[in-house]
Amino acid sequence: MDSANIDTVRPAPEAVQTTAKPDVKALVGLCDPDMVDINALITERMQSEVAVIPALAAHLIAAGGKRLRPLLCVAAARLCGTGNTHHHNLSAAVEFIHTATLLHDDVVDSSQLRRGKVAAHLIWGAPSSVLVGDFLFARAFELMVETGSLRALDILSKASAVITQGEVLQLMKAFDLNLSQADYIEIISSKTAALFAAASESGAVASGASEEKIKALYDYGMNLGLAFQIQDDILDYRGSAADLGKNAGDDFAEGKATLPLILAMQATPTEAAFWDRVIGRREQADGDFQRAQGLMVSSGALDAARSVARTYADKARASLEIFEAGPWRSALENLAVYSVERQT
Repeated sequence: MDSANIDTVRPAPEAVQTTAKPDVKALVGLCDPDMVDINALITERMQSEVAVIPALAAHLIAAGGKRLRPLLCVAAARLCGTGNTHHHNLSAAVEFIHTATLLHDDVVDSSQLRRGKVAAHLIWGAPSSVLVGDFLFARAFELMVETGSLRALDILSKASAVITQGEVLQLMKAFDLNLSQADYIEIISSKTAALFAAASESGAVASGASEEKIKALYDYGMNLGLAFQIQDDILDYRGSAADLGKNAGDDFAEGKATLPLILAMQATPTEAAFWDRVIGRREQADGDFQRAQGLMVSSGALDAARSVARTYADKARASLEIFEAGPWRSALENLAVYSVERQT
């Protein structure tokens, strides 16, 4: 990801606010007919004669999740007036890529929970989780090839490489108290927003949309992904395991320098020794997470991070202005609001 093209994060209280209801019901409802076929395709393509593969894959895929990336692919194709169903293959491929990265990430991060269930690597072991992730990547590429669209294949294959680069960069920057806001945005642009952007861009490509519309939907997906990940990072300090489907405080425990942490450290210079101990040296004791939460609230870091997320959500909504008003555009605009107002 070219960091030169990424805005430096800064609180933006002037960001346009909206009163739209923050949910995804309209989008899910519109996508329902497509998702019936896409979910059937996902179930079919994760099968294997090796029993552990579908069992492990289903543990995560069938555990719920918002399916936002496939929904984005469907919505982009439908917004552009698609006359084919190539987006079904691409949506399934996007879900497999996402699931594969989650399986790998949980091993790397030693995560205990995923989507409210015990992480797969704790049941089947890390080697099986990694290899099933590889299997899903392979299935994703099969699905892409079947569309006959080299451009869609190019978009999603490049996104897969960018996601991995982002995860490696985050791993290398763990415990780095000097991580800049620009570096943080580069990391989440790669590890999260890249797949959002690729899902919506490939959906537009599959529909035969104009270059202007393809670019608009790429921009929408990128900014939506940034807003979504920043809110995820906020919820790691504000949410609960029951709501999040994973343990609250995981980022803190793993020493990840997320935006809330970066802003909190900047706003509380008198607590430098505390941050150095718990993040820089990762010497954490009971009560440290609660203290960190308190500092983030009292310093305004969580509110400032939310303001940044809303700025990206506003950019996502603005990119849709070239499309005619209608249910698909409205649903995507509402999704941008939901990305920063959600509590799960």
